Amino acid sequence: MKNSITLFALFALSVLALAGCTTTPTGNSNAANTQPSAQKLVVALKPDKNPDQMMEERKSLERYLSEKLGRPVEVIIPTSAAVINEGFSNGTIDLGYLSANDLINAKDAELLLVGEINGSTTYKSYWLALKDKPYDSVDDLRGKPIAFASKTSTSGFIMPLWDLRQKNLVSDKNDPEEFFGKGNVFFGTGYVSAVERVLNGEAEAAAVSYYVLDENKHLTDEQRAKLKKVAEQGAVPTHIIAVRKTITGADRDKLKAALLSMNEGANTTLRDKLFTSKLVEADQEAHLKLSLIHI
Repeated sequence: MKNSITLFALFALSVLALAGCTTTPTGNSNAANTQPSAQKLVVALKPDKNPDQMMEERKSLERYLSEKLGRPVEVIIPTSAAVINEGFSNGTIDLGYLSANDLINAKDAELLLVGEINGSTTYKSYWLALKDKPYDSVDDLRGKPIAFASKTSTSGFIMPLWDLRQKNLVSDKNDPEEFFGKGNVFFGTGYVSAVERVLNGEAEAAAVSYYVLDENKHLTDEQRAKLKKVAEQGAVPTHIIAVRKTITGADRDKLKAALLSMNEGANTTLRDKLFTSKLVEADQEAHLKLSLIHI
């Protein structure tokens, strides 16, 4: 229990620090109290892929949801989950694609749908390194420069740090530099930014979700061919599509139906590019429970 409480405190402090250095989205201060029946719907995606690739996917999602909902849709890519959570609070963001830990810190949003991967709502976290490196376990990374996906990523920081603590590789201070060395810990703005540090030689390993390596959705074939899995940890709750709490009733049901329709026919191609896997309904408390154990 002491370890969980300490790691939760670390996570909370990191989120507060990150939120303190971000810019609040502009918008109507009264927007949080309005229902979005006809006004523009704003959807926020975490910046976990190549920016050009996300730009293309963003436009495709705008077209798809606009047609389904009969209203204008804007898809944005903020710099962090903290910005998305601020948007939920001030009414400038309606839907957000987040990790389970991101939603734990979102006071003004609730779970709408989650991802389901091979029939499961959990997945693995990986440490990745270049194939020609002599690393076969986390222990081999002692004193080496590494990159976490971001300070709020479940699979790219919280789970790998929890695993280090379980292996007694870091103390209850939960400071990764105790193991990797002072100045050797870097944080990206998503999975790709962390892996790029490995590919360009700035880091020896990166902590990311399993699908960054195992599936062709975040990296090019050439990039994936240069990488190997050093270690895995998990289970990690799948990502969440969250909705602003003030969107209720028929408006919320319509949003859910539009997103669930992405599970049908040719729509699955866009769904997998954006959300990795099938979208399903889930109980918020049950889905977040596993994440809370690890923080």
